[in-house]
Amino acid sequence: MDRYGGGTSPIRVVSRKRGFRRKRWIKITFVSLLIAGVLWCIFAYWNINRAVTTDPMTGGDVGIILGMSMWGDEPSPGLKERLDYGLKLYREGKFPHFIVTGGLDKPDLKYTEGQGMRNYLVQQGVPDSDIFVENKATSTYENLQFSKEIMNREGWSTAVIITHTFHGRRASEIADELGYERIELGLTDSQIMSMAWHKSREILAYTKWKGKQLILQFDR
Repeated sequence: MDRYGGGTSPIRVVSRKRGFRRKRWIKITFVSLLIAGVLWCIFAYWNINRAVTTDPMTGGDVGIILGMSMWGDEPSPGLKERLDYGLKLYREGKFPHFIVTGGLDKPDLKYTEGQGMRNYLVQQGVPDSDIFVENKATSTYENLQFSKEIMNREGWSTAVIITHTFHGRRASEIADELGYERIELGLTDSQIMSMAWHKSREILAYTKWKGKQLILQFDR
């Protein structure tokens, strides 16, 4: 009874209806966002898996090996896979020079990713004069941005981008965004890394990249 003896007040009834509607819209919004997120992850996974090595590969002025983590003074096993594939293409005559790109993983490490890759290539018989080292990059975007600066300085216009298959789609989109004239991809599958883990991480990285790309479009 309300104070007028008329049962539940109209104000309380309206308030309850509004509360019910609010909760319903919150649930609808949450479910919609969840569905959109799942659909985006499915699309991103599909798009990531579309990347393939350029075939036929005509080659370029330079092969750009994108950085990955160092294990102490040595490239990690995953990074060695990229380096070994780059060496294969180099020895096949696909390009005459390397750009190895990547900054310092941890402050206490002796070498940057770029320096570690340079050392590995020299140990495999590549002349030091054929290797250009980029030591500042901390992301794929910076890998390709700073490599493009080296290319402009050296008068090069074409490149083969070397990385793992799961990373190729994002790398090619970033290169397009940065104005690379002609992109070819040299992609290698990993025999040692967990693809479930790395492809899951790549979905997140690809999502972050698409957000950055949207911001870049608005800034133009």
